Formats: sequence, C-alpha cells, structure tokens
Amino acid sequence: MKQVVISGTGLYTPSQSISNEELVTAFNTWARQYNADNAEAIARGELAEQPESSAEFILKASGIRSRFVIDKEGILDPQRMAPRIPERSNDEPGILCEMAVAAARQALERACKSAADIDMVIVACSNLQRPYPAIAIEVQQALGIDGYAYDMNVACSSATFGIQNAANAIRSGQARAVLMVNPEICTGHLNFRDRDSHFIFGDACTAVVLEDAALASSAHQWQGVDSTLKTVFSNNIRNNFGFLNRCAEEGIGAGDKLFVQEGRKVFKDVCPMVAQIIGEQLQANQLEPAQVSRFWLHQANLSMNQLITRRLLGREATAEEAPVILDTYANTSSAGSIIAFHLNQDDLAAGALGVISSFGAGYSVGSVILRRL
Repeated sequence: MKQVVISGTGLYTPSQSISNEELVTAFNTWARQYNADNAEAIARGELAEQPESSAEFILKASGIRSRFVIDKEGILDPQRMAPRIPERSNDEPGILCEMAVAAARQALERACKSAADIDMVIVACSNLQRPYPAIAIEVQQALGIDGYAYDMNVACSSATFGIQNAANAIRSGQARAVLMVNPEICTGHLNFRDRDSHFIFGDACTAVVLEDAALASSAHQWQGVDSTLKTVFSNNIRNNFGFLNRCAEEGIGAGDKLFVQEGRKVFKDVCPMVAQIIGEQLQANQLEPAQVSRFWLHQANLSMNQLITRRLLGREATAEEAPVILDTYANTSSAGSIIAFHLNQDDLAAGALGVISSFGAGYSVGSVILRRL
C-alpha cells in the first residue's frame, strides 16, 4: 500500500484582531442599553436582565486573550454585533475561496508542489458559504487545478476527517496529491449578545497538502502512521440554521439559528472521550503517550486541552508538548489544530512523533498520528 505524507501546510490569518477588552466594551454597552430599554419588563420578571462580561472572565473561562476576525467594525458596533461581509457578485471569488487560496498557496510552496501536481481538492469546514456550486470546485478553478473537488463538514473535526479522506484517495490511486483546506469564518455564526459564548470564536483558514510519499520532495514531510475517527450524536453543540428555516417562519431569527452550546456538558463528555480515543490509538500502534513529542490539539478551550493531556501523560504537559494558539486565535473550529501544527512543527527532528487531534460538534473526534521524516 502506498505511504502517504503531509508535505506542506499553510495559514491565512485576517489582518484585524479584537482583544478581550474591546469585545467586553462592546458587549457591556449593548447589555446596559438592553437593560435600560427593557427595565419595566425586567422588573416584572418577563425578561431576564443581561449580565455584563469582563476580560478576566473570558480569560479564566477559555484561555483566550484575543481573536483574528474578518470584520472588526461590525462586531464591535453595539447596534449590530455581527461581522459586516458584503455580498459579492457571482463573477467574483467568494470570501471562503479567497481565504482558501491564500492558505493553499503557502501550503503548495512548502510542499514544493504546483497546481499541476494536485489531483483533488477538499474544502472541509464547519460552515459553508453556500450549498452549491461547491466551494472546493471554486478553489480548484482559482488555483488552476485539474481533477475533482468536493466540500465536507464534520464541524470542528472537519480537518482531521479531511486528512483521512485525502489519504484514502491517495492510497487507492485516485490522486497523486490532495489539497485539503479549512476556511473558517466562525464569527459569522456566533451570537455576540450571549455572555457565555460571545468571546469563543475567531476567523482563519488552514491548508494541508498530502501526497504519495514516493513523489514527495519537501523538507517538511510527516508520514501518516495511523488515523482514528469517531462520531457520537449529541445536541450539546448545535446550530439549527439551514435551508428549511424559510419553511418555518416562527423560527426565523431565533437564537438556535446561531451557535448554541452546553459548555459544561461538552467538557464533561468530550475530554474523557478524546483522551480515551488517543490513548487506545497509541496503544494499538504499540506506542506510549510519553513517546509523543507534540500534541496538536483542537484549540477550543485551554482547560479541555490541559485535562486531555494530563489524562494521557499522567502529568501537566509543557508548552512544547501541547502548544497553545487559542490565546491569540481563539476557537477557529476545524482550523485550530492545523494552526497549532503549522506553527509548531519545524523544530522537531526526524523520527519525532506527533498527534493532531480535533473534537467538537457531532460529537466528532479525529486523531492522526504522524512521524517526522
């Protein structure tokens, strides 16, 4: 069977960033105005008073200090509190395509590949700009890639599931090399008027080139040792926005059409599940957690990652063993673990082992063991 390697990664980071302090100022301005406008209803118990947020609360709850965003002005406008992303004509590249192409060019360069070397494009992310034509086919056209392309969505695990699909295509002979990209505009589905989650997400895009090891020439090669995928249905992370919304007028604009999460339940359910899956995967490959030089975990919550690595290692992981990027990027859904991988891989020597693991809505968990070549 053909050996598959990751030979290049890329990252697109928006130019704008929002600090916790800036986000809190906008949120508290809105909360105070809401409470003033609804004072009588609040006094009668018909509406709940909106509590204020704080930078300290956000940092303690998540480990996030700031986040990159596509549009800062719209998010920080207390009258709007949502990014302003104007529609483009059908003749212009869509914004997800634009982000994907930027990350893809970097990944192709690191992989020492051109568009002519790629036979397949996967766009794997939590939120697609439209149902059709596929964003992946648009990216394929923009880069001048022959072959085929498709979109897929497994929420925060989209990248690891995309890596598995790409590897399968290469092993089966359907593709020599695959470009897998993860454009995430998470601020587009975030309720910035919900104190418990208004700080969670940021925007970014990552790209990964996978190819037949026999054709690889990059200095950044990682051999795929093993991958494990797992899904378990749960309503604890949910977004009910979809094409059927127009068929039920009573639900239009309701809060469940944005990101909704039962945070404590997610923490309780997901952390042990992820630790168990990674532990069993390592054991099946005759490996111990202590042999893993680096864990590139999904970047959703610092406490989650600390608990998972503590269960695996039996101690606190160092910053080198489990790098954190969510302090400046926040949760970028499927892009998070790949950002951590992209920014924290070049210092590892040949033979070093690493694990990319993602987890989120579904529930979904993806874990990929890699060895540096």
